[in-house]
Amino acid sequence: MAESEYEKYAVRTPFYEAGPGVKGRQSPTMTFMSEKQTGAPYYIELGWIYDMPEPNPHIQEHVHDYDEIVLHWGGDYKRPQVLGGEIEFYIGGQPITFNTTTGIFIPAGVPHGPLTWKKFEFPHIEMAMMLGTGDMKKGWGHSGIGEKKSSPPKKDKDFDYEQYVIRSPMREAGGNFTAGRQSPTMTYMSRTQINLANYYIEFGWIWGKVEPPIPKMVHEKLDEIVLHIGGDPDDPEDLGADMEFGMGDDLLQFNKSYGMWIPRGIIHGPLNWHEVRKPHIEMAIMLGGGTLMEGWGDSFFGEDGIRRRFGQRPPTPTEK
Repeated sequence: MAESEYEKYAVRTPFYEAGPGVKGRQSPTMTFMSEKQTGAPYYIELGWIYDMPEPNPHIQEHVHDYDEIVLHWGGDYKRPQVLGGEIEFYIGGQPITFNTTTGIFIPAGVPHGPLTWKKFEFPHIEMAMMLGTGDMKKGWGHSGIGEKKSSPPKKDKDFDYEQYVIRSPMREAGGNFTAGRQSPTMTYMSRTQINLANYYIEFGWIWGKVEPPIPKMVHEKLDEIVLHIGGDPDDPEDLGADMEFGMGDDLLQFNKSYGMWIPRGIIHGPLNWHEVRKPHIEMAIMLGGGTLMEGWGDSFFGEDGIRRRFGQRPPTPTEK
């Protein structure tokens, strides 16, 4: 059987290239999106934190030429908003402390770090997404991320950087997918939450066969990235499920953690789960649209698809 033309958009095996040499965590981390892998102008790397990292901190104060989104999410699907640790993260010289699943938007030019774990309770994931480049060296190569400082950074601007931090999600997407998953999902990045962020990120845990299946859709104006990441810290590349992801007229098969780059105009879906052995995360990242309506408002085929995405019950045959 010939390979699908859409395989070029799928990252089935991550690169291991970012953040080597740290104990207590995946090191290097897993790169699930980059220019080298799919042609996408975005770089996404993520990894499990297994224990108190050593050295701690291992991420020093640094600054990028690009906007960045940093997510820390808890590894317990039964308590998805509990991080499983406590982290102190300096942004613009201001210490920010959190112990919940948290999203942070960092505009280009804003120094951030060091990043220090104060407590560890159970495994959780750290994810960094560089916006505007899919090249790790352009994103981090001259950022200063590994340069140790003799003293903590000092805040020199009259600005509360808490404005870039999302400690608790909105719950607005996917409310009709009630079987086998979080419903609604957790929105941890949007322009509604942070007015500079023209991106929409929603994700949630899946622990069983999702019903109804996610239908076909197409985004004519915006690109999208979809991640399905296994929830087993001891086997992070294992998705824990057998599923299909529709791209065009093809159904791609997956049983490992993966990333999917979806350029605008490509029909994608349905998403079908055939077997779920372990809980895992599904994450949708809409690029250039900062609200749910901007991202998905005109993406679904037919009234049923629109209702399902926005948490409304599809009409019964008699109602139609």
